[in-house]
Amino acid sequence: MSSFGGVPLDVASMGVDYLISSANKCIQGVPGFGFVIARREILEHTRGQARSLSLDLFDQWQTMETHPGKWRFTSPTHVVRAFAQALGELAVEGGIPARHKRYGDNQRILVAGMRDLGFAPLLPAALQSPIITAFHSPDRPTWDFKRFYAALKEKGFVIYPGKVTQCETFRIGNIGDVQAGDMHRLLEAMAAVLHEIGIE
Repeated sequence: MSSFGGVPLDVASMGVDYLISSANKCIQGVPGFGFVIARREILEHTRGQARSLSLDLFDQWQTMETHPGKWRFTSPTHVVRAFAQALGELAVEGGIPARHKRYGDNQRILVAGMRDLGFAPLLPAALQSPIITAFHSPDRPTWDFKRFYAALKEKGFVIYPGKVTQCETFRIGNIGDVQAGDMHRLLEAMAAVLHEIGIE
C-alpha cells in the first residue's frame, strides 16, 4: 500500500495474484481511491464471491471493461485527475528508480541529522525502507513528545504522533514532494525546538 510507486517491485517474479495500493502515498496524488493490479485468470474466478455491493472487484472490473473508464458508482473525478497528474510527474522525475533514490537520499539525510540530535532509529539500516522512519524517544528526563510535536508543528512541520511498536517511538515520513533541502530545514527546526523547550 505505501511503497507502490516509490520502491521498485518485480511483481511477476514475486508471483502475487493481487497488488493493492492507493492514489496517494508514493504515487504522490491525493487520497480518495484504491486500485488493484490483478492476474486476470484469478480475478475471473471471483465472480459472485463479493460480500459487499460497493466492494465487488469483479463487477467493477467488468463495468470498466464494458463501459471504458466508467465506475460502477459516482467516480471521484478530482482524485482521478490528480492521480493522472501524479503519474505524469512520476514519469518526468525519471520513474520509480529515480523516486526511490530521492526517497532513500531523504531518509539518509534524516537519520544522519537525527543521530546528531541524539535520536536513534528503531531499525538498522539494512531493514529500513525509505518510506517512513521510526525513532526511539530519547531517554531524557525532560523529554515530552507532546511539547516537541506541538512546537515543531508551530514551525510548519508535522510528524507522526503515533507509534506502531511496544517501544517508545515516533515516526517521520520521507515521501511526498520532499527534497533534500526540506529534510535539512526539518532538522534545523528540530534543533531549534529542542533548544527552545529545554529538552536538548
